[in-house]
Amino acid sequence: MSIRFKLFTMMALEFFIWGAWLPLIFGYLPSLGFSPAEQSWILNAFPLAAIVGMFFSNQFCDRNFAAEKFLGFSHLIGGLAMIGLAFTKTFWPFFGLMLAHCLLFVPTMSIVNSIAFAHMKDSQKEFGLVRIGGTVGWILAAWPFVFILVDWDKVHAANTHGFIEWLGTVLGSGLTGDKLKAATAWTFAVAGIASLLLAAFSFVLPHTPPKKSGTEKLAWLEAAKLLKHPFVLVLWLVTLVDSFVHNCYFNWTGSFLGAPTSAGGVGIPGNWILPVMSVGQIAEILTMFILGATLKRLGWRTTMIVGILGHAARFAVYAFWPQHPGLIIAVQILHGICYAFFFATVYIFADAYFPKDARASAQGLFNVMILGLGALLANSICPYLGQKVFTHDSITDFHGLFLVPMVCGLVAAVALALFFHPPKVTAPAQVGH
Repeated sequence: MSIRFKLFTMMALEFFIWGAWLPLIFGYLPSLGFSPAEQSWILNAFPLAAIVGMFFSNQFCDRNFAAEKFLGFSHLIGGLAMIGLAFTKTFWPFFGLMLAHCLLFVPTMSIVNSIAFAHMKDSQKEFGLVRIGGTVGWILAAWPFVFILVDWDKVHAANTHGFIEWLGTVLGSGLTGDKLKAATAWTFAVAGIASLLLAAFSFVLPHTPPKKSGTEKLAWLEAAKLLKHPFVLVLWLVTLVDSFVHNCYFNWTGSFLGAPTSAGGVGIPGNWILPVMSVGQIAEILTMFILGATLKRLGWRTTMIVGILGHAARFAVYAFWPQHPGLIIAVQILHGICYAFFFATVYIFADAYFPKDARASAQGLFNVMILGLGALLANSICPYLGQKVFTHDSITDFHGLFLVPMVCGLVAAVALALFFHPPKVTAPAQVGH
């Protein structure tokens, strides 16, 4: 098995875990009777873990532990915690297990990047190809639920004849309402099993030893010092806004797709919500293939601006044309542009501009925004906006709801265009201390 294929498989399993439970949890938590505040606490376990990881886990891995061993340990314990979530219905045990999982899982988002970059000769050319594994993993996590989130009582009652007729009945018998919410618990079991598989696979990954060199004892501090450069600081703050917009998508899209048309939603059956959302990941594969060429042609700033505007365009379609299911499904394609042209580009930018001995922590610096503060902001605001401010008589005003992230995306794009001016170099160059 080649090193590149191992890195591809590592990414696939890493993002399978996340993709299995994240999209549907936002509708699942209210079904357990949790208040908007309790929902925010559970959802914020992930971004809080990203912030903790910046100051502990990434530092620990970067300087004191082989990355692949840290990855294996994290997914072993984190996977067991995730399986426990499938059987937990009360707030404090649910919050505790989610926090335990996230504290171990979130740092691995930086660790898999660190392992990948450590074994590449040309990150601009190779990272996109390896990162496609994560996209494939997310897609693979979505499609099994076409057969899991099915109303089997309806299938049995249909008394079908032959496989084709049976298959058509299954695909058209997605769960809805309370049954869908209850069955969502399966997403945690599937994610937990995948985590245990990655724990085992970690021990066949190429050895990535700890980095002992560096003038600073704390690697995260080395990365943070680079914020004194205006263009790095601007990108860091724009990343916060784009992460907020990105997490608004996950907070609201599942409920929007599943809500009946009479309530302003799209009316998609429960077993098709995850596959519809995975259309964006399918498009992401194609986008990642052209990322390297796009960066060379458009440069850092223009590529990132296009990625941010993809978010704004998607929310504009949600807000103004919700009555067109075909258009709503088609606009999911923009997810590939949103992720690859901004977030993946940010990771490549960090690898190019940060000192070599602190690159893993530099990834963590931007993860603080991408997975930490941006998600924390969205997960604190979105449940309240969605269930209190823009919901009247149990009907959600999706139009007003989606205008919020649309405007935020436009503001972020303008800010990047006006204030982000990295040094003009012919090849990636590191910014000094």
